[in-house]
Amino acid sequence: MTSGRFQALFLLLFWFLHGSEQTCPSICLCLSDTVTCSSVGLAKPPRSMPSFPSNLDLSHNHLTWLGPNTFSRMPRLEKLWMAHNEIRTLSHDVFSNVSGLRLLDLSSNRLHMVEPHYFQGLWRLEELRLYNNKITQVEAGTLSGLSSLKKVYLSFNQITHFPFFSIRDHTHPFLAMLDLSSNRMSSVPWEDVKALPRLVQRGLYVHNNSLICDCSMYAVFWHWNLRDYDSVKDFADEHTCNVYGDPRRSIQFLRDSRFFQNCTVEKAVVQPVTVLLSDVVVFAGDWVRLDCQTSLNGTELSFTWLSPSRGVITQASTNGTLTSIFPNGTLDVRATAVNDSGVYFCTAVDVRQGLNATREVNVTVLLPAADPFYTGYTTLLGCTVTLVLILAYLFLTPCRCGLCKQPPAPHSQGTLPCVFSSFARGQPNAETLRHVAFMEQPVAEERIEWIPQSC
Repeated sequence: MTSGRFQALFLLLFWFLHGSEQTCPSICLCLSDTVTCSSVGLAKPPRSMPSFPSNLDLSHNHLTWLGPNTFSRMPRLEKLWMAHNEIRTLSHDVFSNVSGLRLLDLSSNRLHMVEPHYFQGLWRLEELRLYNNKITQVEAGTLSGLSSLKKVYLSFNQITHFPFFSIRDHTHPFLAMLDLSSNRMSSVPWEDVKALPRLVQRGLYVHNNSLICDCSMYAVFWHWNLRDYDSVKDFADEHTCNVYGDPRRSIQFLRDSRFFQNCTVEKAVVQPVTVLLSDVVVFAGDWVRLDCQTSLNGTELSFTWLSPSRGVITQASTNGTLTSIFPNGTLDVRATAVNDSGVYFCTAVDVRQGLNATREVNVTVLLPAADPFYTGYTTLLGCTVTLVLILAYLFLTPCRCGLCKQPPAPHSQGTLPCVFSSFARGQPNAETLRHVAFMEQPVAEERIEWIPQSC
C-alpha cells in the first residue's frame, strides 16, 4: 500500500515537471519566474506558455496584433516587455486575467491611437511605456481605472492634444511622471494643466513641442522654474515656443524673457502634494499627502499614522482638524508647519489575515523664502535706528557737574566748571575728549569769551 502511494506521487511529480517543460516554447528561455522570447522572430505570441512566470519578454520581434485573452493563462504576470515590435492595435480583453501587471512596455511599435479599452482591468499598473510610436491621439478614457499609475511615457510620438482634464488627484493619486516631450502639441490647455495635482506638475515634461508663445504658457513655466522643478530645470534650453506660431521664430522662453515683459504672472495656487518618495521637502503652509502603500493589498485594511508633532493619528482622531486619513491610508495635511518635520510612520493592518506592514516617509518643512522688499526695508530701518542712537549718545550726554569744582566768584581766575573750563584755557583735557568721538583738536589761540557759572 505504501509503495503504491509513493509510485503515484512520483508519477504525479513527473507529470507536473514534464508538463511544465512542455509549456515552455522551444524558442524561448524559461528560468525561475522569467520567460524570455526576445529576438526570435515571433510574428504572434506563442500559443503554449507556462503559467508560473511573473516576467515575460517578447521584445524585438515582429508582433503586429494582440488578440483577446493573449495572456489569460499567466495570472501571475507582473512585468511584460513588448518593445521593438510592429504592433498597430490592441483588441478588447487582451490583458484579461493579468490584473497584477505592474509594468507594460509597448515602446517602439506602430500604435497610431490609444483607445480606452487598451488597458482595461490593469488597476495595479504602475509604469506604462508608449514612447517612440506613431500615436497622434490619446482618447479621454485611456488612463481611467489605472489608479496605481506612477509613470507614463508618451514621448517621441505625434500627439497634438492630450486629455489633461482626465487626471485628478482622486483618479491618479500616485502619478509622478507624465512625459509628453518631443510631440506636436502647438497649444496646451494651461488651465487644465494648472489644475493637475502638484506631483503631476512636478513630473510633467512637455519640452521639444511646437508650442505657440503666450502669457498663460509663460506663467506656468515661470512658476515651475521658480519651484525648481526638474522637468523645467533639466531641459531649460529645450523649452522653446514659436513667436506668433512661426516655426522660424523660435525662442527659449526661459532664457529670453524680454518677449514676455507685458505678461502678468499671478500668484501661484497652492495644490496638494501626494508623496510616494521616502524623503520629501515642502514649504510651510503647503498641502501635502503622504501615501501608505505597503505590501498588503487587501480590501479591508485599517491604517494608523505616527507623526513627530501630532502623535498617533487615526481616522477617528482627525475629525475637525486640518489632518485626515483617506480610506486607502493616505495622510492628508492641509497646512504644514515647521514643527511637522520628521519621520512619519504608517501601519497597515489586515485583521482578517492577521498581517501588518509599515511605511515611513521623512518630511522636511522649510520656511518660505523671505520677500526681498521686506528684507531691505528691515535692514534700512535697523540702520536708521542705530544712527539715531549714536547721535543721541554724542549730543545728548548729560554733563557730570557733580565731579567738577565749585565755580569761583565772578571775575575771578579760578577753575572753570566742566567742559567750558578746559576750552577757556585752550587745553582740552583727556576726560573731555574721551566722551566725544569726533572732536577735533582746538586751536591754541582761540578763547571763549563767555564763561558760564554753572552747568
